[in-house]
Amino acid sequence: MGKLILTSFVTLDGVMQAPGGPEEDTSGGFEHGGWSVPYGDEEFGRFMTGVISRADAFLLGRRTYEIFAGYWPKVTDPANPIASQLNSLPKYVASSSLTHADWNGTTVIAGELDKEVTALKERIDGELQVHGSGALAQSLFALDLVDTLHLLTFPVVLGSGRRLFGEGAVPTAFRHAAGSITGAGVAIHTYERVGRPTYGSY
Repeated sequence: MGKLILTSFVTLDGVMQAPGGPEEDTSGGFEHGGWSVPYGDEEFGRFMTGVISRADAFLLGRRTYEIFAGYWPKVTDPANPIASQLNSLPKYVASSSLTHADWNGTTVIAGELDKEVTALKERIDGELQVHGSGALAQSLFALDLVDTLHLLTFPVVLGSGRRLFGEGAVPTAFRHAAGSITGAGVAIHTYERVGRPTYGSY
């Protein structure tokens, strides 16, 4: 059975909205799009290339899918490892509003998320990867479907925007599996889900 691996970029105050550009996602009047770009150094690039090189398939939310589909199919250089993976591997879009997807290898899934994703994990031997996809990520956490979280925390505070873990998130415990900090100050940590938190007192 495969594992669901979620990679998320967040600010110090937990915002994950529109890390890649000013027009990426302005919903809710968000004006800080592109906040991750100044920190995208070589170490960051190597980490992301390594993550995507291990993918067997991708699961994306509608908004992230549309952003990716508007860019990556145009990158046709076979030497680009990220484009090669995204353009050649199976892609699944969780959406109740998307009726068709033109990007090669894409399947729209509109059924019950827990059943659809569990079935995908059963069909895949390796990594089913989720990138960005904030609303989908929150649903996957709520359903206990995320096995591994790559959390990249950028040294910036925005004060507004959609957060990865919002009010009402399901209490969940993780085990820290790996960590590093890039030269630009991005803290990269990998966590494995272990279940519900345990509690005590000092």
